[in-house]
Amino acid sequence: MQTPAPADIQVSRFEPADQQGVIDVIVPIQREEFGIAITAQDQPDLKSIPDFYQTGTGDFWVAKQGQHVIGTIGLKDIGARQAALRKMFVAAPFRGRELGVAALLLNTLLEEALSRGVKDIYLGTTDTFLAAHRFYEKNGFTEVAKAQLPDSFPVMAVDSKFYVRRC
Repeated sequence: MQTPAPADIQVSRFEPADQQGVIDVIVPIQREEFGIAITAQDQPDLKSIPDFYQTGTGDFWVAKQGQHVIGTIGLKDIGARQAALRKMFVAAPFRGRELGVAALLLNTLLEEALSRGVKDIYLGTTDTFLAAHRFYEKNGFTEVAKAQLPDSFPVMAVDSKFYVRRC
């Protein structure tokens, strides 16, 4: 049974005021924890979240403690009632089953996707994110070969392992 997140941690739909907080969570994790030489400028979706994610069946959510962004998750509409899970990041002090921030973010995305008629959610990750693999698998995602991805799936250069969840 998932432990509920502390009362002061809330998930809400991205608003423009969250922009810098999103960048401040994502980029340091990419660069410092995972050693990916990437900047916010290399990720145009981070500068235009409403236009990139919040269209069609897609959306973007943030987890906050007070007004501080501590986690992110995006759903990118890729057509044909399919979507891509993108930009799922939780700041290190807020990770783990005890706080449940990742589960709170994912459950928000899954509930919204279902209510919007999404039938398949795909994601890409790297071979080295073992904790992420376990998390996705525990939450109903199954591994798929790259060749099984829809043509519209936005494969990132760092992606080497792929998953799908049928809604």
